[in-house]
Amino acid sequence: MKTPAFFDRSDLGRALWGFRRDFLQVGSLSFLSNLLMLAPTIYMLQIFDRVLASQSELTLLAISLITLLLFGALALSEWLRSRLLVRASLRFDRQLGTRVFNGSFQACLGQSAPSVSRPFADLNQIRQFLTGPGVFALFDAPWTPIYIAVIFFLHPWLGVLALGFALVQAALAWFGQRKTVAPSEAALKAASETMGDLQGKLRNVEVLESMGMVGNLQKRWNRQHAACMNKSASANGLVNRVAGWSKFVRYSQQSLALGAGALLVIDGQLSPGAMIAANVLMGRALAPIDQLLGTWRGFVSCRAAFGRLEKLLAEFPGQPPFPPRAGPTGEISLQGVFAGAAGRPAPILKNISFAVPAGTVVALLGPSGSGKSTLVKVMVGIWTASRGAVLLDGVPVRSWNRLELGPHLGYLPQDVELFGGSIAENIARLGEIDSRKVIEAACSAGLHETILRFPKGYDTLIGDAGHLLSGGQKQRIGLARALYGDPSLIVLDEPNANLDDTGEAALLRAIRELKSRGKTVFLVTHRQGAVAVADRLMVLSDGELTADGPRDAVLASLRRPQPDVRPAVLAQSA
Repeated sequence: MKTPAFFDRSDLGRALWGFRRDFLQVGSLSFLSNLLMLAPTIYMLQIFDRVLASQSELTLLAISLITLLLFGALALSEWLRSRLLVRASLRFDRQLGTRVFNGSFQACLGQSAPSVSRPFADLNQIRQFLTGPGVFALFDAPWTPIYIAVIFFLHPWLGVLALGFALVQAALAWFGQRKTVAPSEAALKAASETMGDLQGKLRNVEVLESMGMVGNLQKRWNRQHAACMNKSASANGLVNRVAGWSKFVRYSQQSLALGAGALLVIDGQLSPGAMIAANVLMGRALAPIDQLLGTWRGFVSCRAAFGRLEKLLAEFPGQPPFPPRAGPTGEISLQGVFAGAAGRPAPILKNISFAVPAGTVVALLGPSGSGKSTLVKVMVGIWTASRGAVLLDGVPVRSWNRLELGPHLGYLPQDVELFGGSIAENIARLGEIDSRKVIEAACSAGLHETILRFPKGYDTLIGDAGHLLSGGQKQRIGLARALYGDPSLIVLDEPNANLDDTGEAALLRAIRELKSRGKTVFLVTHRQGAVAVADRLMVLSDGELTADGPRDAVLASLRRPQPDVRPAVLAQSA
């Protein structure tokens, strides 16, 4: 069967289309359930028009047992369709969970995700809607005209009355869709942005508290929160007005239908049993429409979540299978690379080209803002070059399988981030702990003796993001993590920024050891001691490579007075 255009437009739509058999089964059970819903109506007709007239207890017993049997079948069909939807929603979550995780991760990596948890909340929103009353209302809605047709069979005027109320309810549903979708989505977006902004600022609570910035933050939050509450109140007001009119119509329908039936009974055109049955059928006919109005807010939220998730999966599609490759030797080259940060129109790196053979130690110098951190992020594949090529062993770095390549790369960012858990888990990159490799990495970083002084040694928990450690300890654990597993290419961005003399001496020993083993090391630094262990120097200025060559030759050229930024670079390196 050809996939309809709506479902074929995205991976998310195709995933939903893959559950069409489940939905067909749910539809079949809904057919059975709604058919069995006629049982109470038929039972009332038999009680009023047959049992009370015949005074037959046997007839009453027979139709009561039959009705109970039908009620049991109704309960079973309701349970089965709920179970089917729950199981389908779990399979839907398992099918898309990995894709959403990878897409969310790539979005965070590309600096385009407003909230790390939003995609998972969106997936959960869709999954919950698939098992909620809104879906049952959608399956039950096609039975509204069938119930109305049965009412027409009982009496045409009652059918006209039921049809009129159904049209009014449908008009209310259409009006609610037109008037409440945009305000509700705006309120949800404002609430998400307000909470995201507050959470981002609360990550720096120490700065806020120490410099008395809490009051200013509270004023900003009050303004944002007030605007968010106004939008939410406006959206809720519209939804509540529609819900109020819906209740008015529903209550009016119940009373007027009973009154109209009584009038027809008085006139002799309808039996009392048919009057009661018509009233029950009319309520059942309008129930799905009323349920749709009641679940409208959930539908709006689900639709917004579907759109966001669809956009995320479209922007970050699943990666094709990568061919297996041997681990890299560490040879890296850049060819005409331009790169920048998300949301910044001008590139940070401009036409960067170089080739570094395996086993070279490169020191990268340059003033603040010259693009050094951007360059190393592009080299290890964290950021993508807008133009040019980044090659690792002659292969584009984006063509490597990241899971296979990761153990061969060591990266220490400028802002070291550790993870909740033990010291050993962090050094082992959250994988299976190889005690020998963990200790070797810690020794290379000059951290082994320090770790042994902790209460539980390598099993010491460091708290969320390593907040129980000092800046220097975090940086040295980050260095040990970068050295774990004997990687071929090690990129260190300001690795000695928070180190004391002992820590820096351990760092220089580690670099010399890596050099002796033929590892490629890129070192962003401003300190002369780190420059001394380099084979090659590169100098960046305003995103351009202004000097590149053997260490001594580049240092000599930088010491010559020139009318540019290189004396400042030399001063920083000293």
